[in-house]
This record gives sequence, C-alpha cells and structure tokens, in this order.
Amino acid sequence: MRRKRMFSLTLAAVLLIGLLAGCSGNGGNNAEPPKEPASESNANASNETGKDPVTLKWALWDWEATAYYQPLIDAYKKDHPEVTIEYVDLGSTDYMTMLSTQLSGGADLDILTIKDIPGYANLVKQNHLEPLNGFISAQGIDTSLYGGTVEQIQMNDEVYALPFRSDFWLVYYNKDLFDKAGVPYPTNDMTLDQYDELARKMTSGSGSEKVYGAHYHTWRSAVQLFGILDGQHTVVDGEYEFLKPTYERILKQQDDGIVMDYATLKTSSTHYSGVFYNNSVAMMNMGSWFIATQIEKVKSGESQAANWGIVKYPHPDGVEAGTTLGTITSLAVNKKSANKEAALDFLKFVTGEEGAAVIASTGTIPAIKNDEVVSSIASIDGFPTDENSKAALTTAKTYLEMPLHEKSADIEVILNEAHDSIMTKNATVDEGLADMKTRVQLILN
Repeated sequence: MRRKRMFSLTLAAVLLIGLLAGCSGNGGNNAEPPKEPASESNANASNETGKDPVTLKWALWDWEATAYYQPLIDAYKKDHPEVTIEYVDLGSTDYMTMLSTQLSGGADLDILTIKDIPGYANLVKQNHLEPLNGFISAQGIDTSLYGGTVEQIQMNDEVYALPFRSDFWLVYYNKDLFDKAGVPYPTNDMTLDQYDELARKMTSGSGSEKVYGAHYHTWRSAVQLFGILDGQHTVVDGEYEFLKPTYERILKQQDDGIVMDYATLKTSSTHYSGVFYNNSVAMMNMGSWFIATQIEKVKSGESQAANWGIVKYPHPDGVEAGTTLGTITSLAVNKKSANKEAALDFLKFVTGEEGAAVIASTGTIPAIKNDEVVSSIASIDGFPTDENSKAALTTAKTYLEMPLHEKSADIEVILNEAHDSIMTKNATVDEGLADMKTRVQLILN
C-alpha cells in the first residue's frame, strides 16, 4: 500500500522542479544548512525495533530546490525509525570538487551523491568510495534494471556507486504539423535512415513560414553520439573515423534545408525550446528533462506546440529500439563511514525499486523505469495521452554521454571544439575528425 500512495499527487509543477533540480544552482552557497536532529522519538523507536539509533550524514546539493530528497528520507524512516538522516548541502557549484575536498579532509560523511562521471572517477582514484560488488551480490541486486549503466561505471572490475536518477534522449514531435502535412507520426522503432526520410517529408515552406523536419541543438551530443549507439565505439579512445557517416548525414540535412543552419543557431544563441514552441520544427531530439518544461510552457501559453508527443530515439540498423544516450546521478558510501551497514542499506533503498517509486511520485525520472514508474510519470497532467508517448519512457540500453575515463573532462573540451569546426564548415569532416584523433591521443599518451 505504501508504494501505491507514493504514486499519488503527481503534478506537472512538481515535475518541473524535480527534473530541473540536477541543473539548478544555489548561488554557490556552500554553508551547511540546519540538519535533522536526533530526537526522543528516535530513541523510543530504537526500543521498539530493537536496533540502536544511528545518524547518517548525506552529502548532496540543492536541498531546497530538489523535490525528492525529503520524500526519500520520509519513506525510508517509516521502516527504519531508529535512523536519523542529516543532509550536508555542498551546493551545486563545483559540487564534486567540494565533496572531494571534504572527504580528503576527513569529513564524517556516510552517503555520497555522485553528480558526474569525471568526479566519480576522481573519488575512486582517491580511494574514498566503498566497493559494492560484494554487497550487490549478497543482496541479490539486479543491475540489469539500470539499463546497462552500472556496467559502464566499473573501474578495475569493481562498482563503487549505483544510479538513482537518469535522464535520456528522446524525439519530441509536433502532432499538429504532422496532421497538417498528412504524414504519419514517428514511431518508437525508427532507424536513422527512416528518421532522415521522415524529416525530409516534414520540411516545407520558406522564410518565416518554414517548417524544418528535424532540429539539432548546438551541443555535440545532439549529433555526435548517434555514432555510439551500436555499442561498438566510444568517444574516449582517440579513434573517431566512425563518426564520419553521422556528420555527413547531418551536414547534408543542413545543406538541403531539412534542419536549421548550425552557425546561425550558434551566433544567434537560439535555444532549442524556442523553435519547438513556435511550431518551426516537426521533430527534435532532446533529453527527457524537456518533458517538464514543455508541459509547463503549454500550460502558461508560452509553447504553441500544445499537441505534441514523444517517441524513442532513432537507432542504427541492427540496434534494438529503445537504445539511447543518457546521464545518471548515483549514490555511493564513504569508505571510511562509521555507519557503513546502515549507509549501504539506505543506498539500496534509494537506488532500488522502492526508491524509484518515491522519486517518480515527485515527477522525476528515476534510474529504474519499471511499469509503475512509467505509469506514474505518464499520468501527470499535461503529459501526452497516446500510448506511444508512454512507451517512449522505457529504454532498452542507455549509453552514457561521456563514458568513464580519467581524462574525460579534457577529452570533452577537444570533442566540443572539433564538433564546432565541422558543423560551421571551418573544417571538413575528415579534418575535424583528424584533429580530434591527434589531440585526444596526445592526452591519452
């Protein structure tokens, strides 16, 4: 019954807060906020449960702006009244650097929120994180529920964190534009060739009346990462010839007027949301975080694309539908925690199916997307009512936008610069890819 109650009261406004919390800031305020004090009720609870009181300190960021922190604590304490959880808000600005500094200084933190892959790799190298392979095996945790992301964060054949939040890439489309053109809607199983063909069918008009069949934002991830969906390639090994067909396809779409010109988008600082709101694009590849924004902007009247839907990401031939790209937020345990057993139990709850239900009840997409989670999010007021949109929330395999690598931050800079050169035609595809290879291999060596 508790899990069913967790799925009540899912509101679109809460969805907006939950989905945007991972990106929001607090002005760099790193002061430690008031913490939940140990109370007499906790002492009494320990007598009832037969367990001694324990206080866990949870390192996180943006407590006030994040919808799911307190509900997770409340849900856990229902079955563990002897546990008090204090939060330590390190702020979103340079969070992973702050966390590393705190741990290196001997801070008595127990539960650690992991914000990004480079920071995670750094904490593992510094020997701050408790290895989890033995715990995962002993507890019978099914890592396949996380869509393949756990295997991608292994270091030295060991896992040091488990995901509890995940954003992934989808295709958003404008139903009114498809209806007007008399073209069938996109489906949840489109190859890259089929996506290209559909984008060409949906391109029409000129000038201010122009409708573009598809749209790629100026991030490298909106273009480059189509190339890694086959699972055979990575962007961190210094070899980039495999990206040539992807760039050639999208540059041809640009030359043919199927998508907006990259250089114009870049110089005008055009935001992807605006072109979708004003009915200028029929389809747009974008992350799941945009669901919340689109719902809210339709309600406020800012988005004219009120009749919209989502489908799964297009994929290469021979790759399973639902294969996509994403980012994760994870939990780890301080290797020096004095309350390791209790901290691991809390980690198991938050990153498991019960925690996923709590997170989904706040309108946020958790790392585990089972049927209950999908139904919870799809029932939010303003979410598209068609079954295809609901089905798009399930994924088959998720590849991390930036794979685990000790040099990932430096590699990211090079990939962004080369992407910009190729898309603005300041370099040919071959020249840009050769530049990536040369510069990344210098870093690797």
